[in-house]
Amino acid sequence: MGKRIKVIVLLSLFIICFTSIAQGANITDINQLIEDAKTYDGQEVTVKGEAIGEALERGEFAWVNINDGSNAIGIWLALDDAKIISFFGDYKNKGDIIEVTGIFSRDCKEHGGDVDIHSNIISIIQKGFVEKESLAKTKIIIGIVSVVFALFIFFFFLKQLKRPSESQ
Repeated sequence: MGKRIKVIVLLSLFIICFTSIAQGANITDINQLIEDAKTYDGQEVTVKGEAIGEALERGEFAWVNINDGSNAIGIWLALDDAKIISFFGDYKNKGDIIEVTGIFSRDCKEHGGDVDIHSNIISIIQKGFVEKESLAKTKIIIGIVSVVFALFIFFFFLKQLKRPSESQ
């Protein structure tokens, strides 16, 4: 019995000493920022989302929009930081997933009263990629059948128009 207690105590000490507690940044939903803008105004926040559209360069700075699935927001950041983004989401690309820490403004005086985040730290969480376009076989079959059916109806009505009417 004494050996078991010693083993449990030593094992517990080993686990406590060699285990580090990892804490991630407190990610805030963009929708939450917008809905509770007064609370977050002027606060440092961290958001994560897909870079969408394109970087809009403004001298030494740039605008980048990100979408976290709940909403989208403009990020004001240094041009060098914007250049680390490889892919921006659109119809053909999945944008880089980025994490941004910065100061949230519900009515930024510098940018005409817009809602934005002035970035302090940006990091790429996941690289984007070109999305492969694929068509399901069922959609192709339905399309071909629809075209054949439409042609059949067209020629049927064309034949009906050419036939002399019986009343004459």
